[in-house]
Amino acid sequence: MKITSVETFFLQHRLPRAIGPSTMLYPFRETLLVKLCTDEGLVGWGETAAIGATRAQIEQQLGPQLIGQDPLAHRRLWRQLWGANFGNPLAVAALDIALHDLRGKALNLSVADLYGGRLRNRAPAYASAMNYTDGLDPQAQYPAEAELLVEQGFRALKMRIGGLPMERDLAAAVAVRNAVGPDVLLMADGNGAYSLPSAIRMGRRLEGLNFYWFEEPLPQPDYAGYEVLTDKLDIAIAAGEALGSRGAFKEVITRRAMDIVQPDVSLCGGFAECLFVAELARLWGMPCMPHCWGGAVVIAATLQLLALLPDASWARATETPMLELDTYENPFRDALITAPARVEDGFVAIPDGPGLGIEVIEEVVQRYAV
Repeated sequence: MKITSVETFFLQHRLPRAIGPSTMLYPFRETLLVKLCTDEGLVGWGETAAIGATRAQIEQQLGPQLIGQDPLAHRRLWRQLWGANFGNPLAVAALDIALHDLRGKALNLSVADLYGGRLRNRAPAYASAMNYTDGLDPQAQYPAEAELLVEQGFRALKMRIGGLPMERDLAAAVAVRNAVGPDVLLMADGNGAYSLPSAIRMGRRLEGLNFYWFEEPLPQPDYAGYEVLTDKLDIAIAAGEALGSRGAFKEVITRRAMDIVQPDVSLCGGFAECLFVAELARLWGMPCMPHCWGGAVVIAATLQLLALLPDASWARATETPMLELDTYENPFRDALITAPARVEDGFVAIPDGPGLGIEVIEEVVQRYAV
């Protein structure tokens, strides 16, 4: 079998209201898909964030290297993709996911089964929700949204903070805790909004509300200062979505710059990098909770990854890796494949079909392609 073509599709959808984290509001949902075709009719799909020159690198540099290659020769191709790409993990990740999808289909195995079999058939999901929304007050928006998500079956919720003065964000956090009660797991994502002193103050207030983790409160370049947070705060510091390789993760893990590690399969080079990072984190006793913010292909890839990640310990009651599931309007999540991820009793089933276990509807791809 030979790869005959590598195509990219930049998808864009305008939202009715701009949403976003502490640092910006954006009016569109966007993503970048990759499609690998073969001379035997099999197709593999990948996805990554449409950031910078990633699309051009796939189309002009990395993609052409795959033409005529056997997609089953994965270790050689993976090494070839990393060899001369000047460190663009997003481009490698999109192609790596597509190659896994293609190889699984060729061998009639799910990605999880390619790695020796799954540890679980479903994964607990947390709602990646409560974004700042243009024209809405978080103190009213967030608790109403949280109540609805709990009614939909979620038992864990993440909210965005840092975009308003601290007391206003804290009022929203208190309102959410009061709305959902003490048994729902709550997390807060600062998206790099805080200085070190203000992050410590906010972290201590979140501790009083029994929040599970405080995600990326400081600006992310090199995760400078994060080891001060892990030392001074009892609330777990979750971070890592902005890191692009095992080497970058090694540096922050060894200086204990986080308590929970968050690699993203679509941003840090694909499955092998995420699995390596997760095992590296385990040596330091750090749970791995993968970051996931994308369409149906990224969600499917993350679910296959979650099938392979062990619990945090051997105890009967321990921390199980969770799926981050975005809950905002996104046709690339809900309309792109024939069977989108659905939450039932707080869990999402992990597809067991070949490759990623999904079927992409190409008419939808064309409808949103720019």
